[in-house]
Amino acid sequence: MPSILKLILLSPLSLVWAIPAEKRAANPTVVISKPEATIVGSTGLDKVDKFNGIPFAVPPTGSLRLKPPQPIQISLGTIQATSEVNNAGEKCLTVNVRRPSGTQADAKLPVLVWIFGGGFEQGSTASYDGSNFGTSSVKLGMPVILLAMNYRLGGFGLLLGAEILKDGSANLGLMDQRLALQWVADNIAAFGGDPSKVTIWGESAGAISVFDQMAMYDGDDIYYGAPLFRSAIMNSGSTAPVNPVDSTKGQAVYYTVVKNAGCSGAGDTLECLRELDYTKFLNAANSVPCILGYNSVAESYLPRPNGKVSTESPDQLVIQGKYASVPFIVGDQEDEGTIFALYQSNLTTTDHIVDYLQNLFFFDASRQHIKDFIATYKDIQQDGSPFRTGSLHNWYPQYKRLSAILGDLSFTLTRRDLLNYAQKAKADVPCWSYQSINQSKFN
Repeated sequence: MPSILKLILLSPLSLVWAIPAEKRAANPTVVISKPEATIVGSTGLDKVDKFNGIPFAVPPTGSLRLKPPQPIQISLGTIQATSEVNNAGEKCLTVNVRRPSGTQADAKLPVLVWIFGGGFEQGSTASYDGSNFGTSSVKLGMPVILLAMNYRLGGFGLLLGAEILKDGSANLGLMDQRLALQWVADNIAAFGGDPSKVTIWGESAGAISVFDQMAMYDGDDIYYGAPLFRSAIMNSGSTAPVNPVDSTKGQAVYYTVVKNAGCSGAGDTLECLRELDYTKFLNAANSVPCILGYNSVAESYLPRPNGKVSTESPDQLVIQGKYASVPFIVGDQEDEGTIFALYQSNLTTTDHIVDYLQNLFFFDASRQHIKDFIATYKDIQQDGSPFRTGSLHNWYPQYKRLSAILGDLSFTLTRRDLLNYAQKAKADVPCWSYQSINQSKFN
């Protein structure tokens, strides 16, 4: 009998090693130049090549904590990009790439760049494998490459205060994202992608980040003479109005972190934060109110104007047309406020909601203006979220009313404002909108 068949029959283990080397499927390998690296990935049964945990910046640890990201200037040698990297530590500035198996370097496929959400407090690329986009795009006859990025969150990437502003270390998470986009421009062609066909795409905080990337540096997205992206998609987020980095709220966040870090008595409080071990700084950064809590979408950590990376509140930048002139899609879900109103069960009267909104959202509005606003949500059966459910699901006396208000403030009204302002500022740039409605609801 043929020798290879004989080997297979003689040993049950030979199914692995008896196949000639030239017949085995090699791991997909890509060589990039900025920085120099050979990246070894893997191919799944879904026929998608996966490259995980590719560094795009120097790890922001030690003296680089709370500093702008630094591009990698040295050769990385061979990277075994087969394991997922969680965003649970400081060595998190990595990207994942997914492409249809067999894609050649000259394929010039369109590229989707995914920015995950999580209230700028949680999340990572580990939550979004993305391989399904590769398989679906192939079935549709329109293959694409998907890239997902990690970026610094919470106090690591969006710490506030005058000290941060003076140090030039505000909006680090946005700068991480921008450096990742520059990595895409430098290297995605080696994976078979076309750097001139990049769409940035995000959900929730990722969607807010997408518009922030459009509006960074007053809309300057040019890198070595070419735009970093040609289009944008925003799911459940867009232009969140915000006060400056060194606003009263921003300073309060900084002082709270410094106090809980044990740095209040330090001569240089910012340097003290940099010198803490990871766990101690993490606990201090997390000592401020979080999005899934009483303060809800009045978030502690958001990208905020610092005069450079972001020169003004995003809604004002839209009005002034200071954002990249790229087509975009923006949309949201109908009942998105429901999760953010679960933590305020002490709000049982209209006056309670007035106090809540005045203390956390509308600092400069008169009490009467806030009352007039709340009065537009007259009846929870008609105006309460989840909508079209009558008196059902009102978990506490003002729950459905607050759900509707928070959903409108954070998602629906910001979307409508973006569309209205964009049509006036750049009427020649196409944009599309959607709202997803649950048709299965009934009274």
